[in-house]
Amino acid sequence: MSLDDLSGDVEARYADFGAELSVGLDRETRNELALLTTALEPDDTDELVRRAVHMLFQTAVETGNLDFHLRSGYDCTYDEYLSGMSYEEMTGGGEALAKGDDTRRYHY
Repeated sequence: MSLDDLSGDVEARYADFGAELSVGLDRETRNELALLTTALEPDDTDELVRRAVHMLFQTAVETGNLDFHLRSGYDCTYDEYLSGMSYEEMTGGGEALAKGDDTRRYHY
C-alpha cells in the first residue's frame, strides 16, 4: 500500500462517518463517561467524546504508535501523509540516485 492508498482510505472513512456517529458503550465505558461528565460538566457528552478522540490521536502521534501502524499498513508516516509526498520524494533521493547523480546526495 502507498501514500495514495492511505489518502484514499482516509477520505472514504471520513465520508462514511458523516456528521454523526452512533457508538455503543460497554459498562466500563459508560461508567467512565458518567464520571467524566459529572466532574468536567461539559455542555453535552459529545464534547467529551470529541476530546477523547483528540487525546488518543495526539498520544498516538507523540508516541510514534500512529507512524508504526501507518508504516506497517501503508509504508508511509504521518508526516509524509501531511505533506502528500514520501521522504524520498521530499529529498529527491530516489530520483537523483536513480539517474546516477551522486553529486547532489549530500547537499542541504
